[in-house]
Amino acid sequence: MVAPSRKKSMIQHHQHDHSHEGTPTKTHHHRVKQAERKRTASISKEDGIEYNKRVRKLHKAFFNQVTDAPHVEGDKKDSGSNSDAELPLFDPDCDPENPKKLVFSDISAAAFNIKNGVQTTPCVRSLQLSTKCEMDLYFKKEYLQVTGSFKERGARYALSRLAEQYKKAGVIAASAGNHALALSYHGQQMNIPVTVVMPVIAPLMKIQFCRSLGANVILKGETIAVAKEFALRHAKDNHLKYINGYDAIDILAGQGTIGLEILDQVPDVDTILVPVGGGGLIAGIAVAVKTLKPAVHIYGIEAETCPSFTEAYEVGHIVSAQAKASLADGLAVPTVGGNSLETAKGLIDKVITVKEESIALSILRLLEVEKAVVEGGGAVGLAAILEGKVPELKGKKVVSILSGGNIDTTVLGRSIERGLAVDGRLVRLEVVVSDRPGGIAELTTTIAHLGASIKDIFHERAWISTDVFHVKVKVVAETRGKEHVEEIETALKKIYDNVILH
Repeated sequence: MVAPSRKKSMIQHHQHDHSHEGTPTKTHHHRVKQAERKRTASISKEDGIEYNKRVRKLHKAFFNQVTDAPHVEGDKKDSGSNSDAELPLFDPDCDPENPKKLVFSDISAAAFNIKNGVQTTPCVRSLQLSTKCEMDLYFKKEYLQVTGSFKERGARYALSRLAEQYKKAGVIAASAGNHALALSYHGQQMNIPVTVVMPVIAPLMKIQFCRSLGANVILKGETIAVAKEFALRHAKDNHLKYINGYDAIDILAGQGTIGLEILDQVPDVDTILVPVGGGGLIAGIAVAVKTLKPAVHIYGIEAETCPSFTEAYEVGHIVSAQAKASLADGLAVPTVGGNSLETAKGLIDKVITVKEESIALSILRLLEVEKAVVEGGGAVGLAAILEGKVPELKGKKVVSILSGGNIDTTVLGRSIERGLAVDGRLVRLEVVVSDRPGGIAELTTTIAHLGASIKDIFHERAWISTDVFHVKVKVVAETRGKEHVEEIETALKKIYDNVILH
């Protein structure tokens, strides 16, 4: 059966052809020109945004039409294509065209509702790092939540706000880690069925943890975008409530309770350093803090490998950034939330990006000094300080939020080694020595006398430009720091002609 609108267009087209039978060339020329005009639309910086808007309008209209129209068996047979049904699904709670704005009363309600289900985490001054960084530095230890991150606050509040039908049917979310864990745990506590869709690259530890908490775990796609698309479709087909982990208003309200706790624990705080991924955490905290104490500065910190919030905040609307691999994988969100961005406008004093080397060093510092195992996303606040991005904070009272501690064990090992290298406590040497008996022994003895410990050593004979009686020796050694490295380099250059340090 052909849809009425399609019949109408066919009839009009048929009539048009008959009315111009005497001038077929002109009609053909007119159609070609019209097609060319459509193809040569101007290309502007915001074409991608406009295209996304049109796609959302199309699929909204499509699903409204499907909902209102009667179901006829013959429609599927005659359609010939199901391309409309494959349009990206839409989350009505997070519409970038009509963003919602978090208000302080939402955060107050969240604080009351979650107080018996979520821990009030400590906010402790670091004696050593305060002295080293020349500021009063406090750490808000959100990694001490049951599932290891701040995500529990928003998850708990969002679940408490569900309509009765969804409390029975359940909720669904797409997440590679912390949001999935938080929903799984609090869903179990509140007897609400939880389904989490995770990309196949999600850490096995987090997948197993979610399952142990009673969640239905579905592995789908290589990226979180594919997992989200599947989750939205699964929610529609099974009448579940989809909960966005960084942009739903209830999620923002729950995260904002951290701001209330900080003001209670450190009343005279000057600046709060907030990790930024999708923007939900900083939006909630900014509303809470700026409402009660407008003089307190809010700094957003994100990895320079995915500066999506920095770019969006500068231009005032959502832009898609390229997300590269990062130690702060929890912050690698290519497109920030529309509600989060709208809420944060005018409330953020500074947005900073930090290098991977600084993140690795901050993970190491927190492990050694604070005895805190923190993931890369939680360590970016300290990374900004160590990198020298916030010199204006010297002498100030600063709180850095350690947002999570769910770091993969292998990543932790790599982070420690990279942090040691950045700190000058792990160095790689390349020295060309004599290949005659005793040549390499002389080098290792010299390094030992200089106080360094050799971790690894490798000989290379085939790819050196000197004569065949020499060998290039590559050494990885542990040192006491950058000054010690300079001492070793000076001593070796007095003995050998070819010395390179990395």
